[in-house]
This record gives sequence, C-alpha cells and structure tokens, in this order.
Amino acid sequence: MIIRFLVSLLLFSICTSGVYSDENHLMSCRSFNGRLSDLKLQRPPKRVLLVPLLSKDPFTNESSRWSEQPARTLEAFYRNRFNADVKQLRDVWSWADYYQQIEPMVQQSTPFDRLIFISHGGFDGPVLKDAVFWQDLQLTGNKGKLLQLSESQPGLKNVLSITYGTEKNRIFSDYMASHWPELAPMNFSDIWHLLKGLEKQLQPLDRACFQRYCSPDKLATSPEQDREYRLYLCELICRKSLFDLKTTVEISPERFFHFTKSLSSLVTKEGLIFFGACNPGSAAPKKVVARDETEFLINSTLANGPHQSYVHLVSAATGRITAGPIGKSSAEDIVNQIIMFETSRPQHNLCIVAPAAK
Repeated sequence: MIIRFLVSLLLFSICTSGVYSDENHLMSCRSFNGRLSDLKLQRPPKRVLLVPLLSKDPFTNESSRWSEQPARTLEAFYRNRFNADVKQLRDVWSWADYYQQIEPMVQQSTPFDRLIFISHGGFDGPVLKDAVFWQDLQLTGNKGKLLQLSESQPGLKNVLSITYGTEKNRIFSDYMASHWPELAPMNFSDIWHLLKGLEKQLQPLDRACFQRYCSPDKLATSPEQDREYRLYLCELICRKSLFDLKTTVEISPERFFHFTKSLSSLVTKEGLIFFGACNPGSAAPKKVVARDETEFLINSTLANGPHQSYVHLVSAATGRITAGPIGKSSAEDIVNQIIMFETSRPQHNLCIVAPAAK
C-alpha cells in the first residue's frame, strides 16, 4: 500500500516524456482539426488571468517560483500585442490559495477571455504540493483513528489513516490525542518517521526475534552494503507496532467539479482555458486497475468519461475551449505555444479541444 502510494505520486508529479513518441501523442488529439480562425473564440482577448502555481521538481535545483518568469513574459505579450487587461494570481502554493484568490474575482469582476495555468503537471492536470484540506481524530471504544485528506491535483484525494489501540500504550495514545493537529503540514514520510521514532522509544525490542534475524552471524552472511538496511528491517519486524498507517488515492468527483466550476465561472463562454504543464494534452497510458488503486481521472467516468486526455476532460466538464501541451513541456515551450496560438501560427504538440455542440 505504501509503495503504491509513492509510485502514484511520482506518476502524477513528473513530466513523463518516454511513454509515447511525439507521433503517438499527436494521434491522441483529434478533437479540433480545422483552422484556428474557425474556433468560436474571443479574438482579440480583452481580459487575461495568469495563474503561476508555485512548486518545484524535487529532483532539480529549480526555484519554487520558476513559473513566475513565463507569467511575466506572457503578461507583457498580452498587454503589448492586444492591449489586454491582464491579472495574475500571487503566491499560489496550494489549491486553498487558488480558491481564496478567485472567489472575489468570480463575484465582483467580469469573466476572462483567457485563463492560463503555468505549473508542473501530469496526465491528471496541474500539480501543487500535497496539502491537507481536512483531518479528524476519532475515538471509539479502545480504538483511535486519525483520518487525513489531502490533494495535490484537483479531483485526486489522498487518504491517510492511522489506527491504534488506545489501551495498548498510554504514552502513545496521549501523544496522538494532544499532537494530531500538528501532523497536518507534515508529509507522509515525515509522519511515518516521527511515529516510528516514538514507537522505538516506547516499545521494547524482541531480543529473541532480533537474534534470529540480525545476530552477528546472520549479518556476516549479508553483503556489507546491505547490513545497515537489514538492521533497520529487524528493528521494524522485531518490535510490536503501536499503530497501523495506510494510504490510498481516490477519485473525488466533489473536489474535481468544485475545480471545474471555478474554471467555468472565471472564463467567458467563448474564452480559452490553457494548462501550461507537461502532458495535459497527452493520452494516458492504458493500465489495468488493481484493487485499491485509483484510475487516472481521464480514464474515469467523470463528465461522461473516459476521455482521451485531461484537456478533453476539462472541456467536457466546463463547456469551454481547452488546450495544453502534448508530452513534455518547458517554461519556454509554454510561452512559445501560447504566442504561436494567439498569432494563428501552426505548431505541433499542442492539443486544442472545443466542447461538443449541444
């Protein structure tokens, strides 16, 4: 369960460039094959909203604010080329920040002709750092259960549960009762190590078990580079656990449609939603869904799915023209794709989806 959760986070967060060739990517987007001038799109754009999402690829040294530079470039482009009124959201570190900033816009200002996200992304849309939006500690009889819900992509709900016996160890139970709110800003790995560290202090090691698996004679049979990890495993196996931690990823229609409703409210009926990220226009890999494993949003039944790509899904859910790159995309690529789109120049690796006529 834990390994599956970590793998799913990698799939959603990393630009996956090796799944398909460019030719196969292009075959996945067949929704609009006409001229750009044939689109029922507001031209020129009069009002533009830029949404740079602040996050970083954990495998690089990039700044978390990398998306703000292409946003500045696009702001200058729309103002100089079209004399457009350009607005920009600031300091969007979580989806809560996004909703907090757009709420007064939806209520007080006229809709925009362009809504442009600039972010990391995947087959299921833009990605932010996983953030808890709800958690609660439930005590029933001699059982305690902490349930935590978080999201990094709208519509995909990460569920973390920690269950424990309240009578098993009073110190551990008291710690959970008084410190559980402090776990909200922590990531899964930090929570695991924190509670395992506390458990190590409170629970005695089963010496017979330890000798059976990690005695000096047993360690001598392992390669030297593996001995430290073997000791770590013996510490886990030979100490009775005080808690059970599980993680799952679930599709949340409520969270997804909350997001797409915000998009519809922000964009005019003849406007454009653009996801500047990796893979929103790519077809998702076909996969066999295992028990307790989530599907990709685009392979779900959301908005009469499954859909070919994330831009197809969002267009169906919002009734707006939606576009986004096919395959891997850099900040420079995103800027170039938008400029070429707005100047009606042909290009590859951009999926444009017009909503179906009703």
